[in-house]
Formats: sequence, C-alpha cells, structure tokens
Amino acid sequence: MPGFEIIPYNDLPAIERAFQDPNMAAFMVEPIQGEAGVVVPDKGYLQGVRELCTKYNVLFIADEVQTGLARTGRRLACDHEDVKPDIVILGKALSGGVYPISAVLCNDEIMLTIKPGQHGSTYGGNPLACRVAIAALEVLEEEKLAENSEEMGMLFRSELMKLPSDVVTAVRGKGLLNAIVIRHTKGTKWLFDFLFFYTTLKSLQNSTGNRRQDFLMVSQQEKGAVRLPFLKDKSF
Repeated sequence: MPGFEIIPYNDLPAIERAFQDPNMAAFMVEPIQGEAGVVVPDKGYLQGVRELCTKYNVLFIADEVQTGLARTGRRLACDHEDVKPDIVILGKALSGGVYPISAVLCNDEIMLTIKPGQHGSTYGGNPLACRVAIAALEVLEEEKLAENSEEMGMLFRSELMKLPSDVVTAVRGKGLLNAIVIRHTKGTKWLFDFLFFYTTLKSLQNSTGNRRQDFLMVSQQEKGAVRLPFLKDKSF
C-alpha cells in the first residue's frame, strides 16, 4: 500500500532507523503477531516502541484486533508492559462474536483532528452493535475472563511442554493465544488430526505453527479433557 513501509518485527534499531524520515507519521504494530504464527516479541519491545514514538513524535498505533480484550491474559496485550499507545484498534471480541463491530480508540487531541465531513462510515455508530459491544465488555469484566485467560493459558502451555521435544518443537503465546510448532513427520499426522478435528479450540495451521485460540470462558476441567489425550492416549 502506498505510503507504508514494512519494518522488521521485534527490531527496535530498525524502527529508529525508519524514524529518521521526518515525514514518518505513525507506527502500527500487533503487540503479538497473530496470523504470522503467534510471534511474541522480546520483553521490553513495546516499551521501547513507546519510547521511540515519543522521542520522534510518531503516533504509536496498537492493532489489538486479535490480542485485545482478555485474549492474552490482560484487557489489552499492551498492558503486559504497562504501555499506552496513542491509538488502539479493536474488533473480534468486542462483540463476543455476536455482531460485527470494530473500534478505534484515542484521545481528543488525535480524534478531533478529523473534522466533520472529512471521514464517513455507512454503519458507524450502529446502535445495536454498540449495545452488543457494551454487553460483551460487561461479561469480560464480570466473569473475569482476562484472569481466566491468563490462568488457563499457563496451564495449556505447561502441559504441552511435557510432550516429547522431537514432536512438539516449540510452544509460545500469552493467555489463550498460543502456537504449537509440531515437527512434520509421518508419525505425527495423528496429532495434526487431533488438533484440527477433535478439540473445541479454534485452530489455524500455517508454516509457523498451529495457532490456537481457546474460548475465553474455558474451564480447568475442559482444559484437562484436552490435555489427557496428548499425555495418555498416544505413544510417540
């Protein structure tokens, strides 16, 4: 897309080099890369992004469409590093999967630079979608789904790490946004089949791993039902 420059992920020096361009207006990033295979950046990366954006007067835009609203064990993934972006983009969990809605959050200093008539949206401000979003946010808070995501994610990853390392070569993620890297062999085909067909988890297989997003209300008992076949029903 014209006007956009791709900067390597998790590379603060690359960001600072790009910021030498005086016309650089904003930097947009996923706090954890989703479609790329749940790539978790180094600790301090988001804090470094915030500092560089402040230093060079560049807007920090956090794309939290996948990572936001309890998915990673915090209300926003940026909260893991106590970072406040200038602009936050939300979607998906904003309505709990009930109704299409997305949102852009920022303060008045940024938002009010858009004057009446400069930007339009056919369905913007849809009252039904907004009411659904409010209800979904209330559920996230009342049922403590961020806290549950943190606890169940730790359980999920710890159990998967017990699998033989020659089968599962890596497990990564935060909260209930996780990736499992499985060595491709004839003997591990059953594992792919199990992950894809027999769990209640949403999966996406790609070259960087099997990306897994649990339902945020998953319980410890349901997690146990998932882990038992891995540990007892199959021999490697």
